[in-house]
Amino acid sequence: MSTPIPSQQPIASGFNAHSTSADVMAGVDLQGKVAVVTGGHSGLGRETVRALAHAGARVIVPARDVAKAQAMLAEVPAAEIWPMDLVAPASIDAFAQRFLSSGKALDLLVLSAGIMALPARTLDARGLELQFATNHLGHFQLTGRLWPALAARSARVVAVSSRGHRFSPMVFDDPNFLHRPYDRWLAYGQSKTANVLFACELDRLGQAHGVRAFAVHPGGIVDTQLAQHLSREELRSAGAVDDQGRPLIDPDRGYKSVAQGAATQLWCATSPQLAGLGGVYCEDADVAPLMADVSSRTWEGQPESRQVAGVKPYAVDPVAARRLWAMSEELTGVAYPGR
Repeated sequence: MSTPIPSQQPIASGFNAHSTSADVMAGVDLQGKVAVVTGGHSGLGRETVRALAHAGARVIVPARDVAKAQAMLAEVPAAEIWPMDLVAPASIDAFAQRFLSSGKALDLLVLSAGIMALPARTLDARGLELQFATNHLGHFQLTGRLWPALAARSARVVAVSSRGHRFSPMVFDDPNFLHRPYDRWLAYGQSKTANVLFACELDRLGQAHGVRAFAVHPGGIVDTQLAQHLSREELRSAGAVDDQGRPLIDPDRGYKSVAQGAATQLWCATSPQLAGLGGVYCEDADVAPLMADVSSRTWEGQPESRQVAGVKPYAVDPVAARRLWAMSEELTGVAYPGR
């Protein structure tokens, strides 16, 4: 493994696990800015859209089900819902072409959509494991197609990862579980590691154009659709819910409210504290430290790992990041300019 990026260390931002979206957005003025937020109709994405719009940004939300997204974002009338499906390459291209045809530059791209812990191996139409295809490849393609608009504005790109990246590195020889038993947490962990590696390499490529990229861990947010494949017993045994299934909010143990969970991605998208930085993994609205490369086997089996801050070295390894980039270009057919 090569040496991880040297900037992967906290910067004493003044925020912490208890900080909320309102805390990190205080005083932020986004008048005249344009943002795209995937997954923006629910959970952390919806809170992100609400906060960006409140600060004055024009926010566009790609959604597979436009009517559902409109209903979910009724309280944010300034949000625009455009059709897009992250696992349908033609749909991604159509969304990006519509945006580019508008002539608008893009200031903020927040990649917040995701799925977690699918109980059985599921493949997309291309034969790709669905968590990897949705959480990483769809966002890789979308960012590449939007590249001219991002480069025109020295944009920030935020990829929502997770401490779940600790469950697995990228398994380049078998990303689709064709030659090993499917494990829902290894599949999820691999996709979240891919999010971090993507941000690292995107930042390296984008710096010449002023584009900076970040990966974030929002925290354990039980009150979202992301946990739909987990049973109440799994959540209870992990200390995420009480005996009645109600979410337990305890930021010091990693379990946050939606407003606390969205804080880090909003901080990465807008904070002047990050000027001149990029390609780093952040949590609790600060840059996270590197952690020891120890095993964290499963989400339900390792609840204590949620209390330890940091990113695994393999997730910020520039050699792995370039390898993933080459694989992603081959799988999606998307080549970034200047690569």
